[in-house]
Parts: sequence; structure tokens; C-alpha cells
Amino acid sequence: MAILEWIFIAGVCLLASSALIRSISTHQQKQRLERAFYYLLEAENGCLSLIQLAVEAKVDAETTKQFLDTQVKYFGAEIEVDADGDTFYRFPKLRRTPLSEKPGDEW
Repeated sequence: MAILEWIFIAGVCLLASSALIRSISTHQQKQRLERAFYYLLEAENGCLSLIQLAVEAKVDAETTKQFLDTQVKYFGAEIEVDADGDTFYRFPKLRRTPLSEKPGDEW
């Protein structure tokens, strides 16, 4: 009976550690995607492709596509095809205001 209990406890621990590792990996991928997304938005004037984002974030294409589709909905991006037949996403351009002009700055 003690062997069965030990096997059961070991199995539960294995499942829990596997779920934790998967969760950490997913979180790290999301962070890399977010950093790469905002970097490319600024560097490419709001125009980026799926492959650019996947390469910059070092994340697989399927996960990157899901992330990008969500960002398209939130930011109202347009999906366009260039003369070469490549698909890219055009997001609204970033318009940065100088720090001295931000609301709430009383300096």
C-alpha cells in the first residue's frame, strides 16, 4: 500500500511541476512577444509582419499569430499585402509627445 501512495504522490508532483514549467514558459514567450511588438512598432513606423515579430521575439509562428491577431483587434490595425505578395500589419503610427507637454506635468 505504501508503494501505491508513493507512486501517486510522485505522479502528482510530476504533473504539478510540468504545469508550472509550462506556465513559466508561456509567460516568458508573452513577455518576449510584447517587448518585440512594441520595439518593432516604433522601429518600423507601425508596419510589421508575422515573420518579423516571430524572429525578433524568438517565438513559434502559431503563438506569434495568435498574439498578433489579438493586437490587431485592440489597436485596429489593417492587414495589407505588398507588391511581392507579403502580408503585413499596419498599426496606427505612434505620435510621441515631448515629456514637457504631457498632461499633468506642472514643471
